[in-house]
Amino acid sequence: MAAVILTNEDASLGADTLRMLAVDAVETAASGHPGLPMGAADYAFLLWHSHLRFDPADPEWPGRDRFILSAGHGSMLLYGLLHLFGFDLPRDELKRFRQWGSRTPGHPEYGHTPGVEVTTGPLGQGFAMGVGMALAARMGSARFADERFDPCAHHIYALVSDGDLMEGVSQEAASLAGHLKLGNLVYLYDDNRITIEGSTDLAFSEDTAGRFAALGWHVQAVDGHDVRQVDEALWRARVERERPSLIIARTHIAQGSPGKHDSAAAHGSPLGAEEAAATRRSLGWPDELFHVPERIRELCEQRREALAEARAAWQDELRRWRRRNSDKGRLWDLMAEKGVPRDLESRLLAAVGAEAGATRSLAGKVLQAAAAVVPSLVGGSADLEPSTNTRIKDSSSVLPGSYGGRNLHFGVREHAMAAIMNGMARHGGFIPYGATFLVFADYCRPAIRLAALMKQQAVYVFTHDSLFVGEDGPTHQPVEQLSSLRLIPNLRVIRPADGPETALAWAAALRRTDGPTALVLTRQKVPAIAREETLDPRTFAKGGYVVRSGGAAPAVVLMASGSEVGLALAAAEIMAGNGVAARVVSIPCMEAFLAQPESYRRRCLPGRVPRVAVEAGHGGLWWRLLGPAGLFIGLETFGASAPEKVLAEQYGFTPELVARRVAEFVER
Repeated sequence: MAAVILTNEDASLGADTLRMLAVDAVETAASGHPGLPMGAADYAFLLWHSHLRFDPADPEWPGRDRFILSAGHGSMLLYGLLHLFGFDLPRDELKRFRQWGSRTPGHPEYGHTPGVEVTTGPLGQGFAMGVGMALAARMGSARFADERFDPCAHHIYALVSDGDLMEGVSQEAASLAGHLKLGNLVYLYDDNRITIEGSTDLAFSEDTAGRFAALGWHVQAVDGHDVRQVDEALWRARVERERPSLIIARTHIAQGSPGKHDSAAAHGSPLGAEEAAATRRSLGWPDELFHVPERIRELCEQRREALAEARAAWQDELRRWRRRNSDKGRLWDLMAEKGVPRDLESRLLAAVGAEAGATRSLAGKVLQAAAAVVPSLVGGSADLEPSTNTRIKDSSSVLPGSYGGRNLHFGVREHAMAAIMNGMARHGGFIPYGATFLVFADYCRPAIRLAALMKQQAVYVFTHDSLFVGEDGPTHQPVEQLSSLRLIPNLRVIRPADGPETALAWAAALRRTDGPTALVLTRQKVPAIAREETLDPRTFAKGGYVVRSGGAAPAVVLMASGSEVGLALAAAEIMAGNGVAARVVSIPCMEAFLAQPESYRRRCLPGRVPRVAVEAGHGGLWWRLLGPAGLFIGLETFGASAPEKVLAEQYGFTPELVARRVAEFVER
């Protein structure tokens, strides 16, 4: 790739172009964050012009470097860069910043704007996703590199802010990145020392350089407005092999603005018409809004041409690599597609048969069968593998400097685990899973929400799923978590009742490529379900199905998920002995069931038949199926510390107590 030399004058002109594009867009929208784009413009233009490897003609080119704007509130900086360097983001889209239907929303959104790698805005998330991308790249190198070519030899860059570093998720992720020696990670910290409330001195006085050095990072400090200092720091970071890099770039928020320079007023509000005009005069900028100098157009076009040559050379190397490594080439294609075999369901069903057991244990058996046929599948837990049964037994662990394994050890870092999974999923090649207890889903929730928003394939394995955790007590007994997760758009929550449902739940997660899946599993043993018909994968995919018909005219319908399906069946047996016919419907995935046509739901839940739902947690979305006249047998309070059987008696979750409540409800 031929070098395109960036002079000091051109660097300054490029930075000022980014500054004024941000000012004009924010002023036009009367909304936005101009301060960060103006302060970070010098090193951002340098990074994109002289270091970052990409090709706007192919935004998903696997060999590209990745750039994450973790400080997503500064979105106009990224939109300006994408526009200048030739992505499909014309100037008219900059003019429509933050408006309905534009490709320039308030915070960057993956899948909405070409060239945006991940959705950012919630601070710390981009930081942690970058760690996931760097980890995925290292794991890819371990699988595919030969002595002549490494198709995964790229860097992950991010712009991070004070707010990113204050959020706890970044500390979790930084700790793991340092431990794993992810030297392909380069973060530019925009040290402008301003937050919304004022100076960072109000709440932030730590030794950032010392903290990251202690975490095993390579730390440099530069003047963020001196492009030669930044250039040298970036070159040093790029040759660092075993330490992730943090470049602390001291900048001034709203650089170039005479009245808002170093002011919190520029953080989250427009400069205002007078100050925008004063900034124009200060920079010697034309009055034309969204002006881009011809010199900058020329420079960026030259850079695009050089990058296109780099991509072509990479593709030539990949073709030669394929000829040398036919087996690796086939694996590359399979992992790129995240392919699964056609007979996946039958393979996973065979792994568990019809045996009874805790669904966490049954899921562990399913995982082994899945890992054997889905090479993209990798994952681990937040230090809970012996309890979650999520180790791939015939594979090694990913360790510092050793990335060929499939078992990840996230440590006690649930939030970073979920965010790192997002980065791995977006990098490509891997289907990541992460495991913890269901009650700790709350620690993962911000990252789960982003996975759903980005439509990323990630699998959350949540065990210890109900009151029946038992003696650990209310701090560990999830009451509201299941219903809470069901509220997240585009997240599929599957709570299987036995081995076959568990096998098909894993199959559904592995086939689902347009969003994340949460598998919710029991700690305690559950019985094998006696179904009237063999469970068909197509029926399971509908989210709910009839387990026991109760005859042609049942007196009541019992709905349940997970461990409570067996409870509902046992209660139905008692009721049948008393002359009350009860239908039992298993609803492992409420989102899928609610998405079915009304005709199918009516076949499962006939009209004018009283409905009861049984679940050892909060009622949540069950009321959409119950209606105002239904009965929910669940738990609307916190639990207590006691053995499982005692809790069942005290909270009304025995077959006898459920049968009695249902009979009373039907008789009313």
